[in-house]
Amino acid sequence: MKLPSASEMRELDRSAIEEYGILGMVLMENAGSSTVLMMEKVLGQASNSFALILIGPGNNGGDGLVIGRHLHQRGCEPVFLFLVAPEKLQGDAASNLHIVKKLALPLHVLDTAARVQTLPALYQQLTATGKPCYAIIDALFGTGLTRAIDGHVVELIRLINTEAWSAGIPKIAIDIPSGLHADTGMIQGACIPADHTATYGCAKPGQLLEYGLEVCGRLHVLDIGIPPAALAAIAIQQEAFTNQEATRALAKIKRSTTSHKGSNGHLLVLAGSIGKTGAAILSVTGALRSGCGLVSLCCPQDLNVIFETRLVEAMTIPLPASNAAIGIDDLTTIEQHLHGKKALVIGPGLGMAEQTAQLVLHLYHTVEAPMVIDADALNILAQYKNQLQPPPGPRIFTPHPGEMARILGISVAKVQEDRILAARTACQLLDQTAGLCTVILKGAGTVIVSEGGKTWINTSGNPGMATGGMGDVLSGIIGALICQGLCPQEAACTAVYLHGMAGDELYDIMGAGYSATELADTLPRSIKQLNKQGDLSC
Repeated sequence: MKLPSASEMRELDRSAIEEYGILGMVLMENAGSSTVLMMEKVLGQASNSFALILIGPGNNGGDGLVIGRHLHQRGCEPVFLFLVAPEKLQGDAASNLHIVKKLALPLHVLDTAARVQTLPALYQQLTATGKPCYAIIDALFGTGLTRAIDGHVVELIRLINTEAWSAGIPKIAIDIPSGLHADTGMIQGACIPADHTATYGCAKPGQLLEYGLEVCGRLHVLDIGIPPAALAAIAIQQEAFTNQEATRALAKIKRSTTSHKGSNGHLLVLAGSIGKTGAAILSVTGALRSGCGLVSLCCPQDLNVIFETRLVEAMTIPLPASNAAIGIDDLTTIEQHLHGKKALVIGPGLGMAEQTAQLVLHLYHTVEAPMVIDADALNILAQYKNQLQPPPGPRIFTPHPGEMARILGISVAKVQEDRILAARTACQLLDQTAGLCTVILKGAGTVIVSEGGKTWINTSGNPGMATGGMGDVLSGIIGALICQGLCPQEAACTAVYLHGMAGDELYDIMGAGYSATELADTLPRSIKQLNKQGDLSC
């Protein structure tokens, strides 16, 4: 599912109007009528009620006017609340205002803070007629908003968000909740959280990122008549990675009846140090639970008994030169055991000793096999980023926002302001034109970026995954999928989705509080479910 940015969406609208001759009024009419159909589906019939429709200055306000007219035809009284003087509307929005006036539908101008304060009294007058409020429809600002909302509009949003009278009334966002940045998912000054968002043509990146996941409610992507050819003609860089994409990816590596452990790949993991043995255990477990044929763990010799006891299905390689942490003195042994391995996971619980850093840098610059770089290995590369050269093989980086901030040399807040930009910048910085790097920026709406800035936003996962060890499991899943035959970019996207899908199953059952170990143990069920869906679609 393509996710056009605000500028790309404007280009789609322009193309539909100018190149295909579809009038803007037609697109606006389609948006409004399809929204009302959606509302009836989720809210029930609108007759014998009233609706508060917040009208802003642009085409979003025009959509709201069309919605009000269609509600009126269904026996619902639309009450238009203009946050700007109505005469300021232009183009198609002004044309729809003209129709509303001809129909003598009620409109009120709330263009000052004092007028905004009259809204609760107006609401009481409307409910005194005995009619219920069908919905509050937010048609204030659309995807073009790039500034912080201020002034009397903030006062209105505060009233709607905090006053008791509005509690329980369904909130419907038109295209996007007002105040949500369409590209980044950040809140611009203030925002009205929606129960349902009717978004037009395509979903937008910001609806799947950060605060967008909280304020959009249920997202409905509505067709308003933009030609598929117009969509195909624009090189949209962002896509949502959904259940369908994950199903198609796993179908490529579905096991045959004659498969054996050797045909499902052998993964090498370099992980663990004193106090961080759990990270190594979780990474290996994630790989095994994702179907990897064989997993070997290189670990400090003094910690081997822990891993031998806990990881009975994996093989351990105790490194004789290591006591508490793996280091450059173990290089010869590690290189011997890299032979025959389809991928390498490095970093979970590895530590950041100088000897360890030397090892990580050497392997980064010499290993041709795909390498999943996580945790301490990421921090080491960030510390020595000025020494990095183009890698000789595929590299998948898995930073959380803190690790990303260290890679880019900026604050975590700056990373979160624009997660797509941060991931693309890191991919460019680390790849150095080699075309071999994939960056996974973990978080709410995990972002995956590969060569050329191609970007995917994950659609699975939940707040219950905000606990220790989850990233370690993910690194093992990625390695396992590469070993089974997916290319690094596809393995990265599919692993992130599977990881979130397993978490979603646990969250549905118990809410927050499940562990990374429990998530790893849920992975086979998630894989089975996706494989079953793939069978049904054949």
